[in-house]
Amino acid sequence: MGGRLATNLQEISSDPAVLDDGRFWAVVVSFEGEMTFARFENVTESAFPEIEWDGFTSSWNSSVSRDGYIHYVEEIRSLIESGTVYQVNACYEMVNNSADTQTDLSGLFSRLLQANPAPFAQYLKIPNLQIASASPERFLSRTGKSILTSPIKGTIRGESSSFGEKDKAENLMIVDLMRNDLGKICADGSVEVSELFRTEVHPGLTHLVSDVQGSLRAGVKWREILDALTPAGSVSGAPKSSALKIISENENAPRGVYCGAIGWVEGERAELAVGIRTFWKGEDSLVRFGTGAGITWGSDPVGEWDETQLKAEKLIALAGGEIK
Repeated sequence: MGGRLATNLQEISSDPAVLDDGRFWAVVVSFEGEMTFARFENVTESAFPEIEWDGFTSSWNSSVSRDGYIHYVEEIRSLIESGTVYQVNACYEMVNNSADTQTDLSGLFSRLLQANPAPFAQYLKIPNLQIASASPERFLSRTGKSILTSPIKGTIRGESSSFGEKDKAENLMIVDLMRNDLGKICADGSVEVSELFRTEVHPGLTHLVSDVQGSLRAGVKWREILDALTPAGSVSGAPKSSALKIISENENAPRGVYCGAIGWVEGERAELAVGIRTFWKGEDSLVRFGTGAGITWGSDPVGEWDETQLKAEKLIALAGGEIK
């Protein structure tokens, strides 16, 4: 990730207390909160090698149909109307069945770096888990006591020129949520919105991004940081507790790595991304890819479906295989 190459796996743990030992750990926190930490002995500055990728040949099967997703969006809008929630990130996954136990995603990651460069792109391979991510979104950057999160809310096609009021309102909701989350672990008065509504251009897409930062309270451990901030507000909703309940009741598959937190921690330094634009393979050898959209009262259900497809189309095309 970011030119850092970690090799020689030493240890795997699910206890966030290990992150306080000052050593280098790869971090994976699933959307549902399952934690995996992998300690590597050697960390160097190195570019990822160019590896050939033949591509998948079979189709990607979606966990929800177009009509099913539209119904999900309509259900969220009715709950917003009743005052249950203000915003929910509605997602689904695509699965490619052509992968097997020998499928290595390093070639796919090499392809992503070439054709879809992303600021938080990263590759991880440990027993029973591979991740090839082209994430554009910072979940958490830490330097000493300073902590920064940069939620993305608002997506338009690359050729579009401006964001509408719906995108700005949605972004502001999540900024407020992240201010609240950071307030649980930061010193009083230190949390601030350092930049609101920044435009970031990525391959084929333009995102609306804001920065929220603060200074950690003395003695705060990594367990408290992860408990306070995961899952990310940008991929859950507001209020977070209500959004998570709606997600668990409506999405027929756990998100897992998708929409989780992925990256590394080394003492008081860390770079963690939100696990979007991400391919992953677990114990069952199936390769998965997730997509979704933030739903507000102003959402058009058909338009939101189209946005989820837009986010997936380019990366699926790079991986190979068609979306069913």
